[in-house]
Amino acid sequence: MKNRSLRFRMMALFCAVVGLFLVGTYGVIYSVFASELRQQLDKRLNEAGLPMVEDLADNPPDEDVFRLPLRDEYLALLDTSGNPLNMSKNWEQHPLNVGPLDFPGEQPIYRTVHGEKGTLRVELIPFMLVGRPVVLAIAGPTRDVDAVLRDFRSILIVLLPASLLFMGAVSAWYVERSLSPIAELTQEAARFAEMVADPRHGNAKPPLIATDSQGELGQLAATFNELFARVLVVVQQLRQFVSDASHELRTPLAVLRGEAELLLSSRRDPEEYEKCVQVILSDVQHLSRIVEGLFTLSMADAGHLRIPRSPVFLNEVLEEACEMANSLARTKGIRITQKLQEEVLFAGDETLLRDAFLIFLENAVKYSSADTAILVELTRNEGMVFVKFADEGSGIEAQHLPRIFDRFYRGSSQQNAETRSGGLGLSIARAIVTAHGGTIEVQTELGRGSTFTVALPVPGDIAVPIERPSAEALQTS
Repeated sequence: MKNRSLRFRMMALFCAVVGLFLVGTYGVIYSVFASELRQQLDKRLNEAGLPMVEDLADNPPDEDVFRLPLRDEYLALLDTSGNPLNMSKNWEQHPLNVGPLDFPGEQPIYRTVHGEKGTLRVELIPFMLVGRPVVLAIAGPTRDVDAVLRDFRSILIVLLPASLLFMGAVSAWYVERSLSPIAELTQEAARFAEMVADPRHGNAKPPLIATDSQGELGQLAATFNELFARVLVVVQQLRQFVSDASHELRTPLAVLRGEAELLLSSRRDPEEYEKCVQVILSDVQHLSRIVEGLFTLSMADAGHLRIPRSPVFLNEVLEEACEMANSLARTKGIRITQKLQEEVLFAGDETLLRDAFLIFLENAVKYSSADTAILVELTRNEGMVFVKFADEGSGIEAQHLPRIFDRFYRGSSQQNAETRSGGLGLSIARAIVTAHGGTIEVQTELGRGSTFTVALPVPGDIAVPIERPSAEALQTS
C-alpha cells in the first residue's frame, strides 16, 4: 500500500470506511427489522392466548378450544412438569418440546422451537386453574417471518455491492476533484523547474496557481505561488549577481593585465615602473575590497556572520569614521558636521560598525556636490539608538530606491572616476546593521539630498568597559 499512489490510497480508505459503515448500518437495519417482525408475531400469539387463559380460568370444564380444527396454531395445556393436560389435535399428532417450565414470574415467555413441520414460535402463559398452576402453550409457524427476512436479506445482498460501487464512483470523483490542485501544483512546479533551469527565461514571470479551495489546498497553492515568486527573484538576483560580479572583476583584471604586459614589453625607467606598480596596487586593493565584501555578504547570507557583543561607545566609533572620511571630503570641499550625544553605550562589534558608518559617509561624499555639508547625528530614545547620515546631494530617483541595497546595483548612470565603486557598500552595510539587530531607513528628495537613518536596539544591561582610549589617542591613531 505504501507504494501505491495517494489517489489510490485515498480511494481505498474512503471505500473501506464507507463499506464498513454500510455493512454496519445494513446489519443494524436488518436486526431491527427482524426484531420488529418477531415482536409482531409474539403480539399476535399473546392476543390469541390471553382470551383463552381468561376463558379457561373462568370456566375450567370448558376446554372446547382444544378440539377446534387448528391448522397453523398449536395449543396445549401443560402442568408445571411439562406434561400435557389437554392439547389440540395437531399438537397431539406432532408433539412439541417447549423446554423446561421454570418460570421466574407470572409473565409469559416466548421460545422458538423446531417441530416436524418447521420452526414455530411458542408463547408460554402461566396461570392458576382450579387452584393449581398450569401453563397454556400456544405456538404459531414462523415461515411468514422467515420468508420476509429472506427476501429482505436478498435485497440487502444486492443493495450492498451496488452501494459500494456507487460510493466507489463518488469517492473517485471526489478524490480526483480534491487532488486536482495538487496535480496542478505538480505540473506548475515541473514547468517552473524547467523555466528556472533555462537561462533564456531570465525575465519570465512565476506561474500563478489558482484554486477555489479555501482550506488547506488553497493555503498550499498560495504558499507555492509565494515560493515560486521568491525562487524566481533569487534566481534572477543570482544571475544578475554573477553578471555584475564578472563585469566588476573584469575591469581591474584587464587593467592589471595591461599594466603587466606594458611592464614586460620593454625596459623602462624606475619612475615608470613605480607608476605601473602603483596602478597595479590600486586595482589589487579594489579587487581585495570586492572579495572581502563578497565574503562578508556570503557569511551573512549563510547566517554565519557572528557579531561579538562587546561594549563600545557609538559616539567614539562615529568620530573615528568621520575622521577617516574627512580626507575624501576635503578634496571636494565637503564639511562633515557632527551632532553626537556623549557616552552612547552599545553592545556590538566596533570594527564592523565603523565599516558600516564609513560606507554611509563615503557614499554621501561621492554622490554629493562640491562645497556642501554632511550631517552626522547620534540620538537615543526609548531603548533605541538612531544614527543619521544626511547629505545635500542630488537624491535618489524613485525607480532606483527599492534596489539601492542590491549587490552591484548603482542607480546613477554616471560612471565617472569619482563615483565608480564596487557596488557592494550598501549591501555590506545592511548586512552589518541587520546582524546587530538594526534597521535602515532611507529618505530622499531629488535635488535636496538623501538621509540614511540606522536604528539599533540598545540592551539595558551593558557593562561599561573599564578602560577606553581617549579622543586624542584615537585621533593620533
